[in-house]
Amino acid sequence: MFDVIIAGGGPTGVMLAAELRLHGVGVLVLERDAEPTKVVRSLGLHARSIEVLDQRGLLERFLELGTKYPVGGFFAGIPKPSPDKLDTAHGYTLGIHQPVVDRLLTEHALELGAEIRRGREVTGLSQDDDGVTVELADGTRERARFLVGCDGGRSTVRKLLGVGFPGEPSRIDTLLAEVEVGVSREEIDVANVEVRKTEKRFGFMPVEGGTYRVGVPAGDVAEDRRTPPTLDELKEQLRKTAGTDFGVHSPRWLSRFGDATRQAEHYRVGRVLLAGDAAHVHPPVGGQGLNLGVQDAFNLGWKLAAEVDGWAPQGLLDTYEAERHPVAEEVLNNTRAQMELLLLEPGPRAARRLLTELMDFEEVNRYLTEKIIAVNIRYDFGEGPALLGRRLRDVELKQGRLYGLMHAGRGLLLDQTGRLSAAGWEDRVDHVVDVSEELDVPAVLLRPDGHVVWTGEDEAGLPAALRKWFGTPTAGKLLRDNEEGM
Repeated sequence: MFDVIIAGGGPTGVMLAAELRLHGVGVLVLERDAEPTKVVRSLGLHARSIEVLDQRGLLERFLELGTKYPVGGFFAGIPKPSPDKLDTAHGYTLGIHQPVVDRLLTEHALELGAEIRRGREVTGLSQDDDGVTVELADGTRERARFLVGCDGGRSTVRKLLGVGFPGEPSRIDTLLAEVEVGVSREEIDVANVEVRKTEKRFGFMPVEGGTYRVGVPAGDVAEDRRTPPTLDELKEQLRKTAGTDFGVHSPRWLSRFGDATRQAEHYRVGRVLLAGDAAHVHPPVGGQGLNLGVQDAFNLGWKLAAEVDGWAPQGLLDTYEAERHPVAEEVLNNTRAQMELLLLEPGPRAARRLLTELMDFEEVNRYLTEKIIAVNIRYDFGEGPALLGRRLRDVELKQGRLYGLMHAGRGLLLDQTGRLSAAGWEDRVDHVVDVSEELDVPAVLLRPDGHVVWTGEDEAGLPAALRKWFGTPTAGKLLRDNEEGM
């Protein structure tokens, strides 16, 4: 029996598999598709996802294959410069296509020992007090202590659980394709400028090999979005939108997406959990979808590993839904707003003009930008200092950088005083004595995902925080505590 089965081998699934393998958890990933997709739905990574990669020592792999772009112009495509002094050491967007992200994260999971089986479709499940039995389309069964559905917006796992997925269906569809063109680069550049003055869902983007990634509004809403559009349909919509089909030909792939906005009512039912698009779907404006799923996995991985390993404090696994459900709800809200601002009716266009003016104020631009790049998230850990509940950016230390200490996925007590101790939790928490000019608190206790759960300068409150997030200390620590109390 496996410790965890993950249904879905996309970026959320393989990121989760890697996080679990960091803690020695036995993982099986079941992916329905026999081959990786060539469809480019996501074009890049935002700051928080870049931080996640840096925290696990993966960033250099991605930087080698991506391109850095300035942060700005994300919210409804309103062109504004990057706000000053964003709270991140990675104040850029990394342009990198989803198939590349998928491949690099899959390689990482395999290096850590995850087992990934392609062409394996989950069709049934049942759970009991000891585990989950998963039924596959080929008639075979697998069993694990936990199952996580990372199998997309049409999640079979979610449907089998009977978890509600309330929200709104698609009102508009957009066609996507990667094609060759029969016109000059200059003609395409002119069209990008002129047509996008009104229609923000139109655009041509050059990609490798002389091809272009093209997006254009669809003529209607498809009943089954899994059926790709035809080349003739793409040409027709280009002519309606831009007055020409640009001589598009030889498509590498064609696809469509809608603006459905839905969220699972629950992220956990017993031993089965949901993450990524299986838990939430929303319009792609702002490029948040893949990033949100990877960040779900980053939040869930260490908590599920703690449950499997037996040291999780009471209720730790339930904090996954408590923390990530509100985050996704906020993304759904901001993408709803962005979609309204892309409509061509007089009301949305007037609202867009007003917001464009408001974003000239630095505070407004920062607020909306930080929503998209997800560096403003603060989990509710109760009353406390400003840092409590927030992730800590990668600060420079005398002996290196903070994120360089977090590759193993363990907790971290960063102690600038040299007087503190994590004795009893050494198997779960690293105690590092170092100083940083960028950190204005004496010490911080970080979870494996980098969020701050305690700050201070003495032992007051520290043992309680260690117990709350990292469970019961080892026997040696308990014995010492008992002896001191005698």
